[in-house]
Amino acid sequence: MQVPLFRLQCGVNSYGWGKVGSESAAARYAAATPVEGFSVESDKRYAELWMGTHPSLPSKDVETQRSLLDLVQTNKALMSTEIVSRYGGKLPFLFKILSIGKALSIQAHPNKKLAETLHARDSKNYPDDNHKPEMTIAVTPFEGLCGFRPLAEIVHFLRAVEPLRDLVGGAAAEAFEKAVSGQEASQDEAVTQKNKAALREVFTKLMQSSQEAITSATQKLTSAAESSPETFATSSASPDTNPANPDELAELVIRLNGQFPNDIGLFVLFFLNFIKLEPGEAMFLKADDIHAYISGDIVECMASSDNVVRAGFTPKFKDVSTLTSMLTYSYAPIEEQKMTPTEYPYMKMNTTAYSSGSSASLYDPPIEEFSVIKTDLKSAGAKATFEPIGGPSIIICTAGEGKISVGPAKSFDMKEGYVFFVGATAECVIESTVDGKDLTTFKAFCELADAPVNGNL
Repeated sequence: MQVPLFRLQCGVNSYGWGKVGSESAAARYAAATPVEGFSVESDKRYAELWMGTHPSLPSKDVETQRSLLDLVQTNKALMSTEIVSRYGGKLPFLFKILSIGKALSIQAHPNKKLAETLHARDSKNYPDDNHKPEMTIAVTPFEGLCGFRPLAEIVHFLRAVEPLRDLVGGAAAEAFEKAVSGQEASQDEAVTQKNKAALREVFTKLMQSSQEAITSATQKLTSAAESSPETFATSSASPDTNPANPDELAELVIRLNGQFPNDIGLFVLFFLNFIKLEPGEAMFLKADDIHAYISGDIVECMASSDNVVRAGFTPKFKDVSTLTSMLTYSYAPIEEQKMTPTEYPYMKMNTTAYSSGSSASLYDPPIEEFSVIKTDLKSAGAKATFEPIGGPSIIICTAGEGKISVGPAKSFDMKEGYVFFVGATAECVIESTVDGKDLTTFKAFCELADAPVNGNL
């Protein structure tokens, strides 16, 4: 029987939005357990480290060089029979490290039904028939766009940002304002759906702008951002809805235009929440939620899929009509986009004075395919014991040094960038071995609510 702990070799993708060379956490982590012939090139952009069974970039067991997919399919106990039955013998989640050096496309991920339709129609651009809800946890300070702003903020920008109003058109802007005025706080579902319909109409109008009109509007927008950053996108007529940091917004417009000149994404910015996450903060994105990543290193976990519907900030295939028709058009303040982790209850921590600051935080989105635990061990000798669960796990070390073990027979040294697979029903222990440096790990796992552990419900 396969011992339920092995170290993984994981590949890294190079895309134009990645960070350069060793600035990329994805590249550094890949180099910790390199594929033969791999070395980090100082002038190459490295974007994503993939950890899982997805066929586009499958992980391998370091010792045997067998793919993780082969290992879990030939020994179903590593996954649990329940998860194999439900998800067809492959990991239900894909775990990633993303290193974002410049904006990553305006996008959304299709729900299950739409994914099946898109895949059947265009398997080249939509390679999977699965949905892709995803969760982001910041490793370094992160910037992104997430979900539609509160409606009053969008109304403000349509009034205060002339180039944006020019693209949408005065009649469309006025129709939107009239439709949503005074209705945002309503709890009535009919009013909410009416607001979403109005938002969809005005956003679709923006996304259908001609390139000639976008180029002209961009010149006016960047000129205003450069000449008057302290009053950018503000209005004396509506001071209550002025952006809190107009100079920050002006800098962002200038920066993004430098990365993607004359791109519709510059104007989408005024419709979406600009979100900042500090290390350890997180957000969850349901299928069909619009978003974009701008900068930072993150842990990302998602349902096992590589489907992306793009419409801006990208040289790749854009599908504007699909994007505008699929979105949820949910609107909410930034605070509602963030996830709040909770203490993970199924873990034993030693409680010596030297490790009293150790912690384990659970990020548990409202789906069954994955959850993530962030563990910080504060001193040499500090230990965390993960009790057995009825599903598989992948663990990556992002800082510090230590050991990982399953029972007395199998253990490995653990260092920054090392990745491990832990099989179902295995008790796993991690231990910090170096003073003065936290041992930080992230563990992605799947555990079905009705799955047995060690054969018992």
